[in-house]
Amino acid sequence: MGLRFLFLAVLAASCAREPDLRVYCSLDQVHAEPIVALFEQRTGLKVKADFDVERNKTVGLVNRIIAENRAGRSLADVFWNNEIGQTLRLQNLGLTAPHRSEATDGIPDSFRDPLHHWVGFAARARVILHRTDIPSIQIPESWEEIRLEPFASRGAMAAPLTGTTLTHFAALSHRLGAPTVLDWLRNASDSRLTIGGGNADVMRRVCEGDLDWCLTDTDDAAAARLNGYPVATRFLDQAEGGLGALLIPNTACILKGAPHPESAALFLDFLVSPEVEHSLAFSRSEQIPLRPGVSTPPHVALPGRDFTVMEVDWKGTAVEIGQRFQEFKEIFVR
Repeated sequence: MGLRFLFLAVLAASCAREPDLRVYCSLDQVHAEPIVALFEQRTGLKVKADFDVERNKTVGLVNRIIAENRAGRSLADVFWNNEIGQTLRLQNLGLTAPHRSEATDGIPDSFRDPLHHWVGFAARARVILHRTDIPSIQIPESWEEIRLEPFASRGAMAAPLTGTTLTHFAALSHRLGAPTVLDWLRNASDSRLTIGGGNADVMRRVCEGDLDWCLTDTDDAAAARLNGYPVATRFLDQAEGGLGALLIPNTACILKGAPHPESAALFLDFLVSPEVEHSLAFSRSEQIPLRPGVSTPPHVALPGRDFTVMEVDWKGTAVEIGQRFQEFKEIFVR
């Protein structure tokens, strides 16, 4: 009885141990949990990870961070975002802390903040997912063609109100000008293009054969292909002089007032390591490494080698998200 009591006491003490690090994470839990577990194994630190739910599209965790800051109590140390727009929103609100290291310096300049408040890694590209049992001539090659016939009536995109679709059209708005993009969206809304609730929604419609193609991300495209559906991807605007395909990275930042700043720095450096980019490339989400030289499976296309990347001013895109969201909403929420 004495040994059993001692075992239970030790177990209770272990379970009651306060975490050494708290992470808010919007990457799908199935992909993020193995990374967190490996970090715990390597460092001996205990991590509490809070995950966003699909319907919140990252915004839920960001609003929690903002609310906690207003209440004067920062609970999380690191925000691991599966995109970039909301990370930039936090930076603009003054809710991130700078961190620079040899690890973060290994990421290309275009995917890290010049003031070191965030760093990108393991990206997704915006692509056309299409069925392989339709002629390629029926698949759009540029973002302009998406709203036009004969493409629109057989295709779909998510409303640009959340996640990567919002970031995509904010980036286009900053690059091409708001009047051009707002006019495009109004015409798309009035066309026969199907407007879905999210990337996963329009991806399922293509898999089920309701539609021939959709605008989505490479991770949704990978899921469709790995589930056995007859689908493939096309990168947009790849003609000479074209805009190129938008590449949206995961981002990581240390939060202002992080309770465990040293553990946060260790975790952020681990996230952007070649090992983690390699792991996410070989996961079912097939994320695209940003570091040169990271090995990938055959189905992971690499920027510069397999497709041209759209140049993006991320700071300007963040401003555009704030300025254009209500206008986007007025077009699609009636």
